[in-house]
Amino acid sequence: MARRPRGTDVALRTRAVLVHRRTELDELLDRHATRGQAEFFLRTRGRTLAEVEARHEAAASARRAVAASVPSDWALAEVERADLDRFLFAPEDVVLVVGQDGLVANAAKYLDQQLVVGVNPEPGANLGVLVRHEVESVAEIIDNLAAPQGGANQASFAALLCDELTMVHARLDDGQELRAVNELFLGHPSHQSARYTLAVDGGSERQSSSGLIVSTGTGATGWCASIAHDRGGRRLPEPTDPALAWFVREAWPSPITGVTMTEGVLDDDRELVVTVQSDRLVVFGDGMEADRLEVSWGQEVRIGVAERRLRLL
Repeated sequence: MARRPRGTDVALRTRAVLVHRRTELDELLDRHATRGQAEFFLRTRGRTLAEVEARHEAAASARRAVAASVPSDWALAEVERADLDRFLFAPEDVVLVVGQDGLVANAAKYLDQQLVVGVNPEPGANLGVLVRHEVESVAEIIDNLAAPQGGANQASFAALLCDELTMVHARLDDGQELRAVNELFLGHPSHQSARYTLAVDGGSERQSSSGLIVSTGTGATGWCASIAHDRGGRRLPEPTDPALAWFVREAWPSPITGVTMTEGVLDDDRELVVTVQSDRLVVFGDGMEADRLEVSWGQEVRIGVAERRLRLL
C-alpha cells in the first residue's frame, strides 16, 4: 500500500536505498536453469524445493513491504549486495537493509554516516544483532523519519534511537583503505603461513602465522569469539566501545619468528602496524574475500579504530 506524501521543506530530497541480496532460489535457477532441475539437485541432498521457495517468498515479500513504506516524496533505489562496491550513496540517504545480519556489515563499509535500518525478513532464522526490526515495524519507523519537520526531526529521532557502532579500518602505505563492522583478516589468501613483522605499543616481533584477526565489539560474537574462548576467555569490547580486540592465529615459534605478541586490545588512538614479508598477503573484512586489498613484500598496513561509525537504528 502506498504511503501518503510528506512535506518537502528540506534542501535535498531524501532517498531510501533498499539493500538486499539474491536468494538461494535465484542462485539455483541461475545454475540449473529450471525449477525441475533445481528440485532434482536439492532432492539429491535431502532437501525440498518448497523449503527454498518459502524462504525466497519471505525475502521478496519483505522487500515489497519495505518499499511500499517509503513515502511518495522520497526517492527509492534498490541495490544488490554484489553491486554495493559500484553504488554511489548520497549523504541524505536512509539505507534499508533487508536480509541477514551480515548484509548490514557488507553495506556498512561503503557508508559514511548514513542512517541504517536493518530489517529481518525471517525472525527466528536470523540472530537479529544488526537486522533489529521486523517488517511490520518499518512503516512506523519511516513515518517518524519522514515527519513534516523534515531533516531536523529525522536527525533528532535518529539520535535518540540509533547506536553508533565502532568500525575497524586497514590503511596501506599506498593510500588504499578498507573498513569493516565485524572484523578484518590479514593473512595469506589460502590461509597458509603469512610472514610479517608486527609492531604495537613500541614493541615489534617478526612472526609466521595463519594470519591476524582484528575485531570490533560487534564482531566479538563471531569469528573473534571462538579465538577468545580458546585463549582463556579474554574480555572483548562492546559494540559501541572505541576499541578493538586483536589475535594472531597459530603463531609459529622458530629461531627467527616469535610468539610473544599474539593478542591485545587497541583503543581509539593505537594501531597495529604490519610490515609484510611475504610475496602476497590479503586484507578483507566481514568475510567478503572478493572485496580485498592485496599487499606484497615490504608494504606496511596500519590497522586501528576507524573514524567512521555505523549509525544503526
